[in-house]
Amino acid sequence: MQEILVILNPAARSERAKKTWKQIESFPHCTLRTTTATGDARAFAEQAVGEGFTTIVAAGGDGTVNEVVNGIAGSGVALGILPVGTMNVFAAELGLPNDLAAAWSVIRAGHTRQVDLVRANSRYFVQLAGVGLDAQVVQETSRNFKKNFGPLSYVISAAQIAARKPPRLIVEADGREREGSFVLIGNGRFYGGPVAVFKDARIDDGLLDVLIFKNLGYLDIARYLGTIFMGNHTELADVEYFQTPRAAVRSEEDVPVEVDGEVIAQLPITFRISSRKLRVVVPGVG
Repeated sequence: MQEILVILNPAARSERAKKTWKQIESFPHCTLRTTTATGDARAFAEQAVGEGFTTIVAAGGDGTVNEVVNGIAGSGVALGILPVGTMNVFAAELGLPNDLAAAWSVIRAGHTRQVDLVRANSRYFVQLAGVGLDAQVVQETSRNFKKNFGPLSYVISAAQIAARKPPRLIVEADGREREGSFVLIGNGRFYGGPVAVFKDARIDDGLLDVLIFKNLGYLDIARYLGTIFMGNHTELADVEYFQTPRAAVRSEEDVPVEVDGEVIAQLPITFRISSRKLRVVVPGVG
């Protein structure tokens, strides 16, 4: 069997990094490369495409997956995932097991499917993007803050941001302009875990799923979260949900944008379905 390249972000689940590293090294037909800085995973993936690897595995969270995707986009190389990061939303979308050995068995079996690639300006992503609130939370939550407070750190940051005046975002799609305070763009159904925020999404339908939230006060955020967990958020009068192959977002203010959990830019930005597809390794049927 041909060697499979695994690109590991050892910072992912750092307290288990050593054990994870040793387990991956023990897998048969595995060539392991570890990252030490942002951008390494993309560079390793680009290099591996040139070296002739036909399957390249991202071992980390959604940020590592995103870097590898940007390194292999357009090459025809298959993406495998070992979900060992803090956030593994795309892995959940694909129905991958959380157990490392089971996930490696899926990769060894080699069943693949094609999924949509989305572009945020020139950056590819596979699962989700956010403009405004969630990107601000990611941007303003420091590594030390996350280390001290864990998931609560994001809640604290969100509460601080909610106290400010929200930005006015203009979303242009399908010849119409819509306004909101916070925008989410989905390729798959899930956001922030196995929660179906984009209810009608399919990762191979050639469409973006767009959610526009009109208000952003404390009570609004609490109401949105409650209805998201109940599954009826798209029925709210101040939430707009639609599908489109392209959406452009702008604002007169400085507003950050995140894709797959990493802040990549400030507005303006254009999201669109790429003509390129991504081949991903998925569990076989039956």
